[in-house]
Amino acid sequence: MIELAGLSRTFEVGGEPVHALVEVTETIAAGEHIALMGPSGSGKSTLLHLIGCLDRPSAGSYRFEGREVSALSERELDQVRQQRIGFIFQSFHLIGRLDARANVELPMVFAELSRSERRQRADAALQAVGLAHRAEHRPSELSGGERQRLAIARAVAMRPAVLLADEPTGNLDSRSGGVVLDLLERLNDDGLTLIVVTHDPKVAHRADRVLLLEDGRVVQRVARDQLAAVLAGRELAETAPAAPAEPDTRATRATR
Repeated sequence: MIELAGLSRTFEVGGEPVHALVEVTETIAAGEHIALMGPSGSGKSTLLHLIGCLDRPSAGSYRFEGREVSALSERELDQVRQQRIGFIFQSFHLIGRLDARANVELPMVFAELSRSERRQRADAALQAVGLAHRAEHRPSELSGGERQRLAIARAVAMRPAVLLADEPTGNLDSRSGGVVLDLLERLNDDGLTLIVVTHDPKVAHRADRVLLLEDGRVVQRVARDQLAAVLAGRELAETAPAAPAEPDTRATRATR
């Protein structure tokens, strides 16, 4: 479904190039659940934005469902974003003046679906995330976990092939976060390709495999059953005390 070959993204900051992503080559199959991990500034969100067609690469190739993304017009990119890719963000990005149903319907308005089709899909999406009884409530009347479930309902109402989630549990307590992760896993089990940016090992452990990024590069690819050992090893390496410096014996030798 997703084929990246030498994908790079460079920004100019203060007249100097900043290499946010460097020659990433990766294939993600339909139905996979992938987690992206790495320290702040490692390129996780940049990679997610490129996969989501929110940005264009500086170099390299990105093929989505067999189509070279760089060859698509802006109109075609809009169609891909509307119809094939769903987005979930840590801060929800809900419209406060709209109720839950209207928030879910909003992307379908831009896609020019009929009113009856929008209502049917919105109600089905709210039912799927357990919020049918909250359809007429505004975001301010919902808990954090409910707001994230509402954001998921909005993301899947257009029936995308890929769901991209940037720290989906970052603003949630452990119980609400668990509910959201269970929901994402059910969607993945139903065939939805899921790509999650996270700093939380508990979230990453749910993925089929994990891509570890540093300085814009994928430095390691880790299967689920290997993740605990790999992360523990990295933490030990990062916290290990520096080796003691060898004593300088030059002065001693000079006085002999």
